[in-house]
Amino acid sequence: MIGVFDSGSGGLTVLKAMRDAYPSIDVVYFGDTKNAPYGLRSREELSRLTVAGIGFLLEHGASAIVSACNSVSASLVLSLYEVLPLSNVPLIEMVGPCVNAFKGTNARVALCATTATVESGMYQNAFHMIGKDIITVAIPELAGAIEKGEGAEAYERYIRAAFAQVPADSYDILILGCTHYPLALDAFRRSLPGKPIFDPANAVAERIATRLWPREMGYGKTDFYISAESAQFRGFAAKLFPDGAYTVTVLP
Repeated sequence: MIGVFDSGSGGLTVLKAMRDAYPSIDVVYFGDTKNAPYGLRSREELSRLTVAGIGFLLEHGASAIVSACNSVSASLVLSLYEVLPLSNVPLIEMVGPCVNAFKGTNARVALCATTATVESGMYQNAFHMIGKDIITVAIPELAGAIEKGEGAEAYERYIRAAFAQVPADSYDILILGCTHYPLALDAFRRSLPGKPIFDPANAVAERIATRLWPREMGYGKTDFYISAESAQFRGFAAKLFPDGAYTVTVLP
């Protein structure tokens, strides 16, 4: 069973890509809706919340982990091995698969993400290792706005404000460096017309093929656990998985 960890609803976009590619995988998902968003939290807070969330997934039978929250940096994910029983548990994070997708390309890349993701430098460092410099743009309010369901007008306002000082001709493609952002894809397209947009979720699904498939074949079961009731989470889940073949449990 694959465990998917996220700060809330954003990981649903990663799960959608996983499920489209591998319908038979069994998934247990923990969304920390009580503490979302993670993008403005300190490293210490992120570490505590991540240990708790991934620990929960292991307790509920996960034999592999996808850390679908970009704010949880690759270095923080690696530190989990010191405090959790992960020695035989494959762990896939967001940065590596995304950066690998751009190896050998000439595209000039801009990445938009939460403040925590941008300030961690994890994407900048990873792209530098393949010989690329990237433009990074923090959109501090957007993940929280999506989690709360503020609506398209608010999303566009935050996006346009964040990109106001970024010349349109300074990059060729935009990476959505927060898994919440694909839930506002139309707002990005209206705010930044004509710019190709890259969603790393598909790259993560491809990584599963090389690391977990076919070992993690199952019956297509999905169990969602959330740390606080969230109508937004339920709404996004219903939209992305309209067959309703899942359960949602709100933790006490």
